[in-house]
Order: sequence, then structure tokens, then C-alpha cells
Amino acid sequence: MTLKMGRVKWFNQSEGYGFISPHDGSLDVYVSKTAIANTKNKSLTEGQNVEFSTYRSIHGPSAADVIAF
Repeated sequence: MTLKMGRVKWFNQSEGYGFISPHDGSLDVYVSKTAIANTKNKSLTEGQNVEFSTYRSIHGPSAADVIAF
């Protein structure tokens, strides 16, 4: 898997999912709280920079191994 950089477009903490806008201009990527690599804080904030890999799921392009900066 290739790592990408992006910015959190939005993330609903109570529902545990949101979307990332990749810096390369490709389609937005679905992100679930289970994809966040940080074991202490399974949440993201709007505008936060992240590194992630992608795969195809029922949601379309989805993020895995998300690391927030």
C-alpha cells in the first residue's frame, strides 16, 4: 500500500466516521475510527493533517492506518 497525505474534511465523533481530502486531489476517502492508528484517541478533527493508506470497501475508497499530526 502507498501512503498518502491529506486533511480531515469532517469527522463525526459520536458516529465514529468521516472523510479525508487527499492532498493529491483524488476523491475523498472514507475514514472510520477503527482505522485510526493512535490507540489512545480514536478521533480526528476537521482540518487536521493525516497520513494514511487506502483500500476499496463498500464505502468506496477507504482509509487505513491513519496517523494524525
